[in-house]
Amino acid sequence: MTENTSTTSIIEKTVFPILFALSFSHLLNDTIQSLIPAIYPVIKTSYHLSFSQIGLITLTFQLAASLLQPFVGLYTDKKPQPYSLAVGMGFTLIGLISLSQSTHFYTILLSVCFIGIGSSIFHPEASRMAHAASGGKRGLAQSVFQLGGNAGSSLGPLLAAWIIVPYGQFSVIWFSVIALLAIVILTYVGNWYKGFMLSRSKKINLQTMVNQFSRSKVVFSVCILLLLIFSKYFYMASLTNYFTFYLIDKFHVSVQTSQIYLFIFLFSVAAGTLLGGPIGDKIGRKYVIWGSILGTAPFALLLPHASLFWIGVLIVPIGMILASAFSAILVYAQELIPGKVGLVAGLFFGFAFGMGGIGSALLGKLADSTSIGYVFNVCAFLPLIGLLTGFLPNIETRKK
Repeated sequence: MTENTSTTSIIEKTVFPILFALSFSHLLNDTIQSLIPAIYPVIKTSYHLSFSQIGLITLTFQLAASLLQPFVGLYTDKKPQPYSLAVGMGFTLIGLISLSQSTHFYTILLSVCFIGIGSSIFHPEASRMAHAASGGKRGLAQSVFQLGGNAGSSLGPLLAAWIIVPYGQFSVIWFSVIALLAIVILTYVGNWYKGFMLSRSKKINLQTMVNQFSRSKVVFSVCILLLLIFSKYFYMASLTNYFTFYLIDKFHVSVQTSQIYLFIFLFSVAAGTLLGGPIGDKIGRKYVIWGSILGTAPFALLLPHASLFWIGVLIVPIGMILASAFSAILVYAQELIPGKVGLVAGLFFGFAFGMGGIGSALLGKLADSTSIGYVFNVCAFLPLIGLLTGFLPNIETRKK
């Protein structure tokens, strides 16, 4: 047996102003990120790109956003960096300006790479700060933090429909104002976190969590969690990156109309995000994971066979149910491996982004060789991987 102890909360009250600031910054960060898939219909036409090239753009962004995250988290667990979030947003700003000026497929790849690097710096340390401000309500804190990110992701299609589609690729530069605002807010959050770290060294741990699972049990459980992330983000990749093309191909809707449907889905994801954490705090995270991933399956299986009207109906429960998983999975993993908040956040955020990128590339290749409709028929079965949740231990019974 191994036993690890760590501080799960060293402040008694939840610091909601910081949580809201982090959530709003997450909204701004992910609004910028969501512009990448949202402009795909525009650049696909302008640069005569194939679905495989569209998938490569997503893969480049997601790999840049994922590979560095565990290392960032591991480093900040040992040496917290209060102002790293503002620095990361600076990389995003560079990528955003470059994307607006890009005139070639390869400069687009370089631009999204910068945005991905900014994301890889942002997420692990922001998750640590949310954990620090949670006051012990870790599920709630992660849900509030994730709510901002998913709300930001849902704005991308609307912004694309209202601004980028009518005014073209160069209009992306207007969103640099969002990055500058985020830098200001994250500097404020960094000031708070710096003070928090100073006070932390003067306080005694108020609460500890003991992990009595063997190393092999922990490794096995983490592998199950990563497989659940795989099913969630592969399926999310099919909808986020190719849903508009699917609607255009099958129902011959306009680009603007397809973006509105994508917004409905992503807004549903944002709405569902807030549910998983608080419910997990009350009834246990394993039950939330069960319901959120496996519960998506019946709706996902119906989606490829539905009419346009029913697609608009089905994507709401799909988004809401599926979205409740991530906060519960992340906090479950942090409780499974106490004392490694940044590392766990970096690993799971990074793996999620990586799976989204690889999924996008593979699904793009599949769409080129078959059809976009075939892709959606195949992806409908991915949520069934949620059955693996049954192998996870009931970690709540191990708290002391």
